[in-house]
Amino acid sequence: MKLTRREAIGLAAAAMLKGQTAGSIPSWKTELRELAPDVFAYVQGGGPGIPNLSVSNAGVIAGPAHMMAIDSLGAPLHAKAFIAAAKRAVPGKPFDRLALTHHHIDHIAGNRYFLPAEIVGHSYCREAMLATKIATPLWEKRDGWADGTEERKLYPPVTTFNDMVTYRYGDLAVELIFNGPAHTWGDVMVYIPRHKILFAGDIAFFYVAPFCQNAHVTKWLGAIDRIMAMDVDVIVPGHGPLGGKKELKEMADYLRLFKAQARQRFDAGMSAGKAAADISLGHFDEWIGAPEKLVMNTVRLYREFDGTIQPDVDDAGMRAATKEFNAIRSSQK
Repeated sequence: MKLTRREAIGLAAAAMLKGQTAGSIPSWKTELRELAPDVFAYVQGGGPGIPNLSVSNAGVIAGPAHMMAIDSLGAPLHAKAFIAAAKRAVPGKPFDRLALTHHHIDHIAGNRYFLPAEIVGHSYCREAMLATKIATPLWEKRDGWADGTEERKLYPPVTTFNDMVTYRYGDLAVELIFNGPAHTWGDVMVYIPRHKILFAGDIAFFYVAPFCQNAHVTKWLGAIDRIMAMDVDVIVPGHGPLGGKKELKEMADYLRLFKAQARQRFDAGMSAGKAAADISLGHFDEWIGAPEKLVMNTVRLYREFDGTIQPDVDDAGMRAATKEFNAIRSSQK
């Protein structure tokens, strides 16, 4: 029996989550998976007990003569493995364009390996990358991440936009859409209308607790609502396995619950560090990296509640809250 395109794409997503039961946290492997003709997701493996807090996903769109990459990943060896997988799947076609979903290092550190491709991103992404200071000139040696000889240098977008831009690879329209502020002030999604596929960047975390360090959580929930209203079947998250609107809704539930818990403690006059030590998120506490995000996400929500939120991370607030959080947790042991 011949499957419809929608059925085939749905099966591709389901295969990534094979064996998952309701409420469980799946494990997933690193692979380049073809979601539709000329559209590929590069998903880096993770799951319970697998260190992956800074391991992100990427994508490839192939045209008649060139390829577009979506994000360049966070370490030299990750980027090189991604490029090698793409060239095996689509031989003989160089990358002519690299689209960035946002400025965080785990999505942009491999940019140099795609040059001389045009790097495209939101204007805030460029500004944030230009303002980022690199501590060391070379990567430290780390198994699976870097061999220790690679240059640490950021290559920001040379082409920027603030709303939306459409590229065409053959007759396939590829829409880069600003949908923020959300996870950052410069979040860009890549939408393939023909195949109802969305590369959401870090607007979407599936089974991985979201990072809120640069976020505006209330606006982030609005960005999720806009995706839920789109004609989308498959969502490639910034972190986690392939999914769809069901997984995106679960992530929104995480953010709403965290916001409500933090608001209750803020209104009671509790400090951010004490609130973070007191917050419980039920089954979301099992998500990958959830304990490590408690302080970060609480501090960010407090800045939203008190009206002092800025695009940049509140480093001083984080340090103070972390110190208090650690003291409370140590006293509870």
